[in-house]
Amino acid sequence: MKFRTLYTSIATSFFLVMGLFPVTLYSQTADQLKGNLDTLSQQIKDLDKEIKAYNTKISQTQGEAKTLKQALAALELRRAGLAKEISYTKLRISQTEQNISFTENKIKSTESILEKNKEALSESLRSLVYNDSPLPLFVDALAPEARFSDTLDITKRNADVSRAINQKVQALADTKTTLAVQKASYEEHKTKLEKLNNNLTDQKQLVEATSKDKNTLLQETKNKETTYQKLLAERKKKKSELEAEMLDVEAKLKTIVDASKLPKYGKGVLKYPLDAVIITQYFGNTPFSSKNPQVYNGSGHNGIDFGVKVGTPILSAESGVVLGVGDTDSACNGVSYGKWVLVKHANGLTTLYAHLSVIQVKEGDKVTSRQRVGLSGNTGYSTGPHLHFTVYASDAVQITNYRSKVCGVNMRMPIAPRAGYLNPLSYL
Repeated sequence: MKFRTLYTSIATSFFLVMGLFPVTLYSQTADQLKGNLDTLSQQIKDLDKEIKAYNTKISQTQGEAKTLKQALAALELRRAGLAKEISYTKLRISQTEQNISFTENKIKSTESILEKNKEALSESLRSLVYNDSPLPLFVDALAPEARFSDTLDITKRNADVSRAINQKVQALADTKTTLAVQKASYEEHKTKLEKLNNNLTDQKQLVEATSKDKNTLLQETKNKETTYQKLLAERKKKKSELEAEMLDVEAKLKTIVDASKLPKYGKGVLKYPLDAVIITQYFGNTPFSSKNPQVYNGSGHNGIDFGVKVGTPILSAESGVVLGVGDTDSACNGVSYGKWVLVKHANGLTTLYAHLSVIQVKEGDKVTSRQRVGLSGNTGYSTGPHLHFTVYASDAVQITNYRSKVCGVNMRMPIAPRAGYLNPLSYL
């Protein structure tokens, strides 16, 4: 009779606990949060469609603007697209914050269940001991080294009590597992929130840069088409003259490339510096470089170009150290690499990322493979937003700071003898 009464007590406690009574304490909040999440999800879907439509329009303006009107329209379209992306990111931030709150509520509920289960199990065992049961004192159920087998073996003389204890122990284990999953989800949402906030900062920088580009263009052209055409011609002329000047500098470099220090060519030695790969110009004497010798002075293209919209994350092709960063536009606007990052890798190769809109590393930084180094752009001499990617033999490349006769200022940029430029596709 004593054990039947005890079983009833245990079973009652068990079903009270496993009845999930804490849920009623937060169900209203959970329902409210769920409704908010559903609304945000729909808004995100709608905005995603609008952004895709903008990206389609932007992709149609990737080439060099032939008129001032086209140039201004392209900048305005980019600004409007970025504004949509900012709204999109803000919605995703709100969604993630709601998910964090939702998960926090679930964690609190689970922790409450856990404590109630522990209390009920402890009370059941105390009752057994108090009623002169032969059961030993129960080891803390949640301790990593806890073993329940000894206790359960002794209680097998009473099947009802044994079953109730087993259920309670299983409930504790299940609740611990649930809690671990919920806490992992919470940390995942926190990490996602941090990335989204970083993205928002980047997007705001891009909007500012786009507005600045538009204002600069209006100031330089005084909103006159004839002035814009003159500006284009001057930049092309300077670009050609600067390329010739750089070839002279390269010719004077005495560096000898040691081929034994280079990795064997093959797929995967380097990773692509972006997620979506669209190659718009290859290495060497490409059709574009052959048709436009004034751009490369007949020496061919020293890297490959990837077609990407402004603001695309640019990733390091391998782990390494940032040898330097720079912005040729700050010295001579619109004639060279614009904003660039140079990374030296341990495998004998060094990579250049040029025409960026935002640089996100600094000289001396250690970067991991596929770590973000910047955002794509349209700085320097560029016939449309893209990433210029060059691979050098590490022994050959150096960051030079020479006095340019063409621009009349000091130019700081990576440079190498012609033998130091390698075909990126030999390693990607």
